[in-house]
Amino acid sequence: MDFNDTPEEAEFRAEARAWLEANAPANWQKRMQTEGMQAVCREWQATKYDAGWACLGWPEEYGGRALSSNKSAIFSEEESKLAPPSAAMLVVGVGMTGPMLMVHANDDQKERFLKKTARADIVWCQLFSEPAGGSDLAALRTRAVKDGDEWVVNGSKIWSSGAHESDWGILVTRTDPDVPKHKGLTFFLLDMKTPGVEAKPIKQVSGQAHFNEVFFDNVRIPDANRLGAVGDGWKVSLTTLMNERMAVGSSAQLAVGFETLFDLARDLEGEDGPLIKDGAVRAQLAEWYARSSGIKYANARTMSALSRGDTPGPEASIGKLVNGPMRQSMSEYGMNLIDMAGGLMEGDEAPMKALFQHGLLGSIAGRIAGGTDEIMRNILAERVLGLPGDVRVDKDVPFKDIPTGSN
Repeated sequence: MDFNDTPEEAEFRAEARAWLEANAPANWQKRMQTEGMQAVCREWQATKYDAGWACLGWPEEYGGRALSSNKSAIFSEEESKLAPPSAAMLVVGVGMTGPMLMVHANDDQKERFLKKTARADIVWCQLFSEPAGGSDLAALRTRAVKDGDEWVVNGSKIWSSGAHESDWGILVTRTDPDVPKHKGLTFFLLDMKTPGVEAKPIKQVSGQAHFNEVFFDNVRIPDANRLGAVGDGWKVSLTTLMNERMAVGSSAQLAVGFETLFDLARDLEGEDGPLIKDGAVRAQLAEWYARSSGIKYANARTMSALSRGDTPGPEASIGKLVNGPMRQSMSEYGMNLIDMAGGLMEGDEAPMKALFQHGLLGSIAGRIAGGTDEIMRNILAERVLGLPGDVRVDKDVPFKDIPTGSN
């Protein structure tokens, strides 16, 4: 594969860069501190959409331009240099929900949601994980019971990023406890303003409160907001998760990357000169460069599959599995290189605006969100390498008969 721009791609990159330089919002970093990250990113996404630069790979009827995955990646590369990180902020909607709706939604649902999602008129959250489920999504206990043309939902979800600021949520529930756990699930689109929905932010070690626990108390969802057939929730969820892992596994999502550490080591002075001349530092940087390159080429393979019209497969888990631990190690290493200043978190005294400190705190959650390291290893072992699967004693057991801690 040739990773250089073709003449057509080079022309597109120049066009994208020129538009971004003319339209990227000024002082957006400072505005985020006063207006909030979501407000700035929503405004930027709407600007892109109105000018024809949002969701470039989506079909035109859904608000995109049906461009190749390579051109979408080129725009993202140029955007990351000049503009707010709207792709990261809106990843649940643009990176996960939109592609999933294109596969599983009916025509009315596509008409209702896709263009508004592309423009960020609707911001989505993901309502999957549960307090008692751990890493096993299919162990969920939030119930949905049919009542006429509506479903009544009771239960709770946890670790729902941005749920307190979202307009809609993608929700998977249990509708049939008499069949094995993967077969009794149904998927819904939920208006977060529906009576009975309560999102409670969770205070994080970083001081932020981005995650939420979400409670459902007799929440009524119209059957028109059901996505896919009753009992097909697992299939819809898998499509969502495949897109999620591709989105969060991209190296472009790393706040602390190889280039950041390389520049730091080049600029910092040690006892014997610049740290970049230290053999141990160079060896560590070389290892991360190799891993970053591996992620880049794995992502390129996925992009090639997407350009052929394929759906992201289990190999999309590679990027997330490698990026999570690497981001944590890079952040720790950066803090070590800046020595005593690594303990500073705020103020002008913190080097690089405490990039490594915040990166370390965020990386811990990153190794859990979207599937833990252990789950990623199982997926790759079983579905990519073809190794024997784990023993699953509950595979064919009705969900209601699976023992719990209270049994």
